[in-house]
Amino acid sequence: MDRPKPTRSLVGIALVASWALAVVGPPLALARWREGRLTALTAPGVQAGWDDFREAMRRESGREGPVQRKVPKSLEPPELVWLRDYFSLAVVAWIVLAGVLGGFLVFVAFGATVGRRLLAEDQPAGDRDYQKQDQGNTENADERKHGQSPS
Repeated sequence: MDRPKPTRSLVGIALVASWALAVVGPPLALARWREGRLTALTAPGVQAGWDDFREAMRRESGREGPVQRKVPKSLEPPELVWLRDYFSLAVVAWIVLAGVLGGFLVFVAFGATVGRRLLAEDQPAGDRDYQKQDQGNTENADERKHGQSPS
């Protein structure tokens, strides 16, 4: 029993919906995760731990050895600075990159899945006969070229 083929509009809707989910989903998940992390990073013990780490790097920076330590310049933990100050930049970058790249891939996928089927369905039967005839003419020309007589 033949299964009905998905229509062009259903395939298009599915592709656009998956693209929209890929563009919007990660920033929403990151925003939700960000709220919990900002709460945890503003606790007093975190800042004290960061200050202790910077002090330890300051003590180790003058020592000779295989690894030269550098004191971090940030007075706050980098994760806190990133989530507080650069979150909007990360979201915009994701939306632009995933939107453009994903939109292009949806366009290509839509053309590859639906376009080929539509071209085959829209092509009149006479054109397909000409294609068969052209293929036969090519085969006959190859046989004559190599000294064989056509059958």
